[in-house]
Amino acid sequence: MPAPNAAPAAESKPPTSVADMSRHVEHLAAVSLSKRRLTEEDLAGLRQFAAAAADRGTALRFLVADYLDSVCRAWMDLPGFRQATDPQGLKEVASAVIRAIGDATVALTEGYETAHRAAIRGEEATRREFVGDLLEGRTDLGRLAERAERFGLRLIGPHQVTVARAESAFEAGDDTTRYVEEALTGRFRTQDVLITTKDGLLVCVSPGAVSEVPDCFAAKVGDAVDESYQVAVSRPRPGPSGIVRSYQEARGTLDLTALLGLTTPLVHASDLLVFQVLGRDRAAITDLVATVLGGLEGARGGPRALLDTLTSYFASGCLNTATARQLAVSVRTVTYRLTRIRELTGHDPTDPDQRYILQTAALGARLLNWPSRPLQPAE
Repeated sequence: MPAPNAAPAAESKPPTSVADMSRHVEHLAAVSLSKRRLTEEDLAGLRQFAAAAADRGTALRFLVADYLDSVCRAWMDLPGFRQATDPQGLKEVASAVIRAIGDATVALTEGYETAHRAAIRGEEATRREFVGDLLEGRTDLGRLAERAERFGLRLIGPHQVTVARAESAFEAGDDTTRYVEEALTGRFRTQDVLITTKDGLLVCVSPGAVSEVPDCFAAKVGDAVDESYQVAVSRPRPGPSGIVRSYQEARGTLDLTALLGLTTPLVHASDLLVFQVLGRDRAAITDLVATVLGGLEGARGGPRALLDTLTSYFASGCLNTATARQLAVSVRTVTYRLTRIRELTGHDPTDPDQRYILQTAALGARLLNWPSRPLQPAE
């Protein structure tokens, strides 16, 4: 156990090739004599040298420090300095050598950064491939679980998927994506969240047991974007295949909220199950809407006002006063409209025995966007 005030251990430094470094110092010897700049071939060799060092894991600061240290040791032994016979000659040699050292340092940095960017792109490509396989189920599930460990994600137990959509598409590496990712990984363990982008959506995969992740994700998206957005949360499902289904459910929930005209920022798929059930048999729900609510077409001004009243009536718990307040009309107007609905449809919304069929038909009308969109009868 280290002493309380012990200095931290020094960072290990991967070895640098002495032979390669000596060869590049020899270039300075030639410069000290010719007083010319390093050739493009010399600079290309330095870039390759730096790229190789990056691949070995050598930090850039160590690479530059080794180069400058070699230069310092060889400085006074450069032939140009030994052959200079006057101050002006020394000045010209020093100027040429310093310029060459600067060019060499830039070349080393360029080569290192190029290799570093290539490594990052390779890592990003691997991550994108993994995310695509994870969300679309394109590979062996056992192999997928092994690959998930590399990115800190454990596919044990149920997982849920939360997706966000905004007016502007989310992109990997943009400011919004980085902000949300850093905020969530800072609060939760890295194995508890995977933040990625897919088809312009911001996606969060998290264990179902960590139930607060979706709410935190939605809050951080709201903090990061200055435009309208919506977040949808799937139900938790077990295993890698469950993540595929949860992702599809969350995406489908976003599409459904847009179809229904819902504007709430956070929507849970479980809250829209009735619409999903209705939507699975479009022909049946179309027939239901046409049969039950078709009579509203005979209302003066069309069915819209009566259908809105019916929807608000059910949403308010079948209370006339609350419905009137929500629609900004009088209670008398609500009572009149409910009477007209009974007359035109043959179903009484105030009768508990008839209420369910009217409410189901009203939900189907929202799903079909009727009456804004004409009903398309089944063949």
